[in-house]
Amino acid sequence: MNNPLLTPYSIGSLTLKNRIVMAPMTRCRSQQPGNIPTPLNALYYAQRASAGLIVTEATQISADAQGYPWTPGIHSLEQIDGWRLVSDAVHDAGGLIFMQIWHVGRISHSTYRKGAPPVAPSNIAPATGQAMILNQAGNPTFAPFEPPRALSIEDIQKIVLQFQSAAQNALSAGMDGIEIHAANGYLIDQFLSSRTNHRTDVYGGHPRSRLRFLEEVLEATVKVCPGHRIGVRISPLGSFNDMQDDDPETLFGLLSEMLNRFDLAYLHVVDPRFGGHEGSEAAPSERAISLMKIIRSNFQGNLMVCGSYDARRGEEVLRSHEADLVAFGRPFIANPDLVTRIQAGAPLQQADPKTFYGGGKEGYVDYPAFCSESEDFPGDSEDRPPSANLS
Repeated sequence: MNNPLLTPYSIGSLTLKNRIVMAPMTRCRSQQPGNIPTPLNALYYAQRASAGLIVTEATQISADAQGYPWTPGIHSLEQIDGWRLVSDAVHDAGGLIFMQIWHVGRISHSTYRKGAPPVAPSNIAPATGQAMILNQAGNPTFAPFEPPRALSIEDIQKIVLQFQSAAQNALSAGMDGIEIHAANGYLIDQFLSSRTNHRTDVYGGHPRSRLRFLEEVLEATVKVCPGHRIGVRISPLGSFNDMQDDDPETLFGLLSEMLNRFDLAYLHVVDPRFGGHEGSEAAPSERAISLMKIIRSNFQGNLMVCGSYDARRGEEVLRSHEADLVAFGRPFIANPDLVTRIQAGAPLQQADPKTFYGGGKEGYVDYPAFCSESEDFPGDSEDRPPSANLS
């Protein structure tokens, strides 16, 4: 029986060669100063172009949107040129690529904002965790989160336009589409959540009002990028960055219905049913199962899932029609040819966490591709053309 992970699939006008998606993963390797993508980034993504679709690492919509060192932006001409290197390399290798765009909101720090405090829907700092910043020597360190400034209506409208501009810039850089980051405790998710949004105006209160910011971002971006080239990522029941909602069933039920207005390429859900690492056997909670059923029932478009997925679980979720696409994160770090390995039933290499964030080619573009006769690929990955890593 054919593995559904390996079958072609259409989203809008794009035909994906398989249903394996490379999930967005922050790797902190942009050129400084300027947060500009480089030929090294282009090689990294091109090595993984056998995926049906690549979603890039989260990319700042403005200089003020940054929350981590060395993460790329899409708000300057130099950044657009840098990302064009990436999109050209992926296309030359036969792949498709969407850019994930974000604003981190309260997860930022004044060191990224010329001394100004972070911004958020409400003046509520995360109760757990710390901000990642650079010390005076230029090395990463941690600092307490700062109390954010609550955004004014005018501030919100400016950020909506920044999302629109970022979408337009992404297309100018040759991207096939964009993914709007509305998950994991960053700005849009902060508007969605009852824990982080205590506003009493049109952006707060009832879950329907807390959806307004995301809805306005979509209304703005579809003016410059067709809906079928836009994805949205959410993380229901996610607690990362001190997140929680009092009534996620109502919130995400309304959200998944609202998204139908925009004829999106897909809705990308960080699946709350599974926890831990890839291949985790943890039993999903009844609430998580119910919530995923609500989302699947309410959203009429393509549903992508990610989080703790291995090939077996990905195949199962497609066969059961619980999802249409499966995104893999960490497996793609150490296995640039993940699709080939899944197809061959080959073992996966394990990624080195010490090289996840920052640095150069080590742990980034030097993982060898699978060979049927040997687990080792002759030569260093950076010394051969990107297409040599593809199936």
